[in-house]
Amino acid sequence: MNIKRNWAGVACCFLLFIVVCVSLKFDMTGAFRSAGRPELGLLFFILPGAVASFVSRGGEVVKPLIGAMLAAPLCLLVMRLLFVTSRTFWQELAWLLSGVFWCALGALCFLFARSLVHYRRRHK
Repeated sequence: MNIKRNWAGVACCFLLFIVVCVSLKFDMTGAFRSAGRPELGLLFFILPGAVASFVSRGGEVVKPLIGAMLAAPLCLLVMRLLFVTSRTFWQELAWLLSGVFWCALGALCFLFARSLVHYRRRHK
């Protein structure tokens, strides 16, 4: 039972990272720029990290990070094979690694919010 709980965060982040990556490439390319706002697409990578940290035992950061790092090469392969892109390989790789960073930041934000809630409960 403990093994399943440990890998749930990795699997959750792996799947959500791929969903966010494909949805950003498929649906939202330039959607924010046409509205007059800067590109905010990378901020959506916070969600897989936060959800995976919630699912992980003890709200870990490492499990979502592992899931994102495992999903990044698959996303790179999908983006290079299925989508016509004007970016170079290195630009796509940098974009995906930025997504991994934001995913880990989402896990850290969840842990911070959870620690604030626990702190407030203890000191009431």
